[in-house]
Amino acid sequence: MSIYLIFFIVLSYLFWIKCIYYRHRRTLMKSLKHVMNVLSSGETDGSDIRAVIVTAHPDDECMFFAPTIVRLVELNASVHLLCLSEGNYYNQGTQRKQELLNSCAVLGIPASRVTIVDHKKLPDDPKAEWSISLISALIVKHIRAHSLNMVLTFDGRGVSGHANHVAIHKAVSHLASTGQVPNDCCLLSLVTVGLLRKYISFLELPLSWLLFSSLCCIIGSQGYRQAKAAMLCHRTQLLWFRYLYITFSRYMFINTFQIIPQGPKNLKIY
Repeated sequence: MSIYLIFFIVLSYLFWIKCIYYRHRRTLMKSLKHVMNVLSSGETDGSDIRAVIVTAHPDDECMFFAPTIVRLVELNASVHLLCLSEGNYYNQGTQRKQELLNSCAVLGIPASRVTIVDHKKLPDDPKAEWSISLISALIVKHIRAHSLNMVLTFDGRGVSGHANHVAIHKAVSHLASTGQVPNDCCLLSLVTVGLLRKYISFLELPLSWLLFSSLCCIIGSQGYRQAKAAMLCHRTQLLWFRYLYITFSRYMFINTFQIIPQGPKNLKIY
């Protein structure tokens, strides 16, 4: 009898996940409108969204942001990528730049919308202290050059805790606090979850759905295959644990974001 009960519970849980996924597909555009209307009262559809994903290294875009990119591209949004380093920690920068372009092509971002920064003050190094003022200047310049109205990047914990990820969040928070972002541009940070939630794959979906977030992006099996194919483009990074990440990380299926509030806030600049 207990076996049947366990089977029923598992089946019910999987059915719940499926229902959430289909509900999300119907409500994503509404969520995007709500997020953008925080700073703008005008109506919008997918083609009105001009978003940039700001990352630190080649492979961040598919390791952490693939569900968001896939869903925005499906909605015909104009999606850009600003990567703030070449990923040259092991002197593989040239190869990793091409891998990034290949990955973006799989995800639906054309090369013309991919910007890769090569600056001596922004090395791919977890021990390096990136200049917040430099990152801020690069981001705001990119926003204005492409008339972007949505910025998506890491939160203060950087998903993996990488110092370069955290530096980007500090820079975007600085832009928000100093009023340098155009009024029609919303800023969103990718929510970092705990270790258990991070590695239970799509099974984490109900918890992400129930907990409050400003924006939630979910992909199904087809989107996952696309995200996986993008990850496999980064051949220089495919160590054994990357395959475990591809299989078990919830970031391959689910992204949740919080709005970065724009207003006065004390933040030191280094």
